[in-house]
Amino acid sequence: MDIYLIRHTQTDTPTGLCYGQTDVGLAANFRDEFIKTQQKLPALHPDCRVYSSPLTRCTQFAAHLFPKVLNDDRLLELNFGDWENCPFDSVNAEELRHWTDNFVSLGPPKGESFTQLCERVGVFWQELLLTDAEQVVLVTHAGVIRALLAHVLQLPLANAFKFKVDMGSVHKLQHINDYTFVHFLNH
Repeated sequence: MDIYLIRHTQTDTPTGLCYGQTDVGLAANFRDEFIKTQQKLPALHPDCRVYSSPLTRCTQFAAHLFPKVLNDDRLLELNFGDWENCPFDSVNAEELRHWTDNFVSLGPPKGESFTQLCERVGVFWQELLLTDAEQVVLVTHAGVIRALLAHVLQLPLANAFKFKVDMGSVHKLQHINDYTFVHFLNH
């Protein structure tokens, strides 16, 4: 199974906004960014399975990519709770620092921890590997891609943020004979 992880392209949000599970749209130049990302992919088979986070910034991208898209809540970005749709610089600096030092086990107020994100993404991954799909595309978010990579590579979760995940980036994994290979990251 060839698996392509795609991060959505630039959003229509101000710089520095915390918008994890806030439903925001894509930037006005979406078409140009979409074409650049699409060129990083091979031709998609007619039986390709395309899964998407249900947030507009992913479903809009996925709908341009393939006619049939399966939305899955487990592919949502981290829930930032009370910080959703707020500029990061408006969050109490001490509270923000405490969270960044402990993000693996601690969520923002009324939000989720990275461990909780990884658990829901891990369940999705295990179910995906049970399918008979030959080609799969996941249109999702940076946090989800980092969680999947940490899961596949069996990394400590604190190391997941060492992966650079650009907007519009493509990452290819291949699962064969119960083993997952990384072909490329952040293309």
